[in-house]
Amino acid sequence: MTSPEFLQQRLIGYARVSTGDQELSRQIDSLVNHGVKREHIFSDKLSGAIADRPGLARCQECLRRGDALVVWRLDRLGRSMRHLITIIEDLKERGIGFRSICDGVIDTTNWSTY
Repeated sequence: MTSPEFLQQRLIGYARVSTGDQELSRQIDSLVNHGVKREHIFSDKLSGAIADRPGLARCQECLRRGDALVVWRLDRLGRSMRHLITIIEDLKERGIGFRSICDGVIDTTNWSTY
């Protein structure tokens, strides 16, 4: 049986480029094409190695139970594999799904399959 929280799932997007010279448009367009509303996309123009990313912090604050965080690629979210796993585990504990568009079938939004 599907939980009522997932019936009203919001898709929240996060996009990141490493420098101010790079463009976010390809990532943002891809997120929008996958159902994320532009007003629900957060972004940073900072190196992934930087721990303090204001856009990611606002994104994580916005997420609520039943939502799904959508990223273009895994490397846009985590600084390292360990950091990425920590983020995804935190999302799972909060009842928030996760999808990566370019990394195959990474989609934790259907908890009943795990």
